[in-house]
Amino acid sequence: MGEFLQMRRSLLQPADVGLPDFGERRRVPGLRRDELARLAGVGLSYYTRLEQGVSLNASPEVLDALAGALGLDEVEQAHLHDLAQATRRGGKRRRLAPEHADDATRQLLGALGAAPAVVLGRRSDVLAWNRTGHALFAGHLDPRIPDQPDRRPNMARLVFLDAHTRDLFVDWPRKARAVVGKLRLAAGQYPDDPMLAVLIGELTMKSPEFATMWSENQVRNWELAAYRMHHPLVGRMHLNLQTLTIPQESGQRIVVATAEAGSGSAAALHLLAQAGTPAVGREGS
Repeated sequence: MGEFLQMRRSLLQPADVGLPDFGERRRVPGLRRDELARLAGVGLSYYTRLEQGVSLNASPEVLDALAGALGLDEVEQAHLHDLAQATRRGGKRRRLAPEHADDATRQLLGALGAAPAVVLGRRSDVLAWNRTGHALFAGHLDPRIPDQPDRRPNMARLVFLDAHTRDLFVDWPRKARAVVGKLRLAAGQYPDDPMLAVLIGELTMKSPEFATMWSENQVRNWELAAYRMHHPLVGRMHLNLQTLTIPQESGQRIVVATAEAGSGSAAALHLLAQAGTPAVGREGS
């Protein structure tokens, strides 16, 4: 939580929050601690302890005041509360159940027909996909591996470490930042997931781009996003990736790809659905 507060404070300038700027030379970027504490209506010593991780009992009202002073949006504000809750728990860990796509989720996946769809878990592991979803996002992989927990592909790992998936997104940096922001959100919601920590550590070590984006401390919600994609079988497409929350399974979502009716992208998706599954390869590293 302290790291998040410090990063967001560093991004604000006095003029951003209506404070006078006398052209003074600042030793650190952004607002000073005393300026933010004054804006939030809390004591400087108390705010300093929050940033240093010494105070673990920030009330919801104080967190909301800090969020307002920092100009956080709704997603960022919820993330701050998640981080505070994790800080209050300290060393007490929740036991998280292994993830799988249940029968009702698989029925929903089947009901989507030829629309490409994948089921993602809390850390973006692929728990299931339909045939077109597999062909669109990872046709070079064995279509059966989501059913094998120790081999499941992970969308964050694919986006950063797999050449096929990286080439799939024409505007890869925007997709990559969205992936990192969602992992940041998950890290606040599920701080007790050891495999999530392993994933973040692996990506930080193997991808300098991930390490840089992770250090920016930005969060992203699961929402509608439009991407330009270039598929090796059907070429360029403009697709909307829409996220459906699975209410009975915490942290699970179905991501569905759609295109404007009558467009070339819709025709490409139809062709992909008819083309069959590409040759099976192996996940890149």
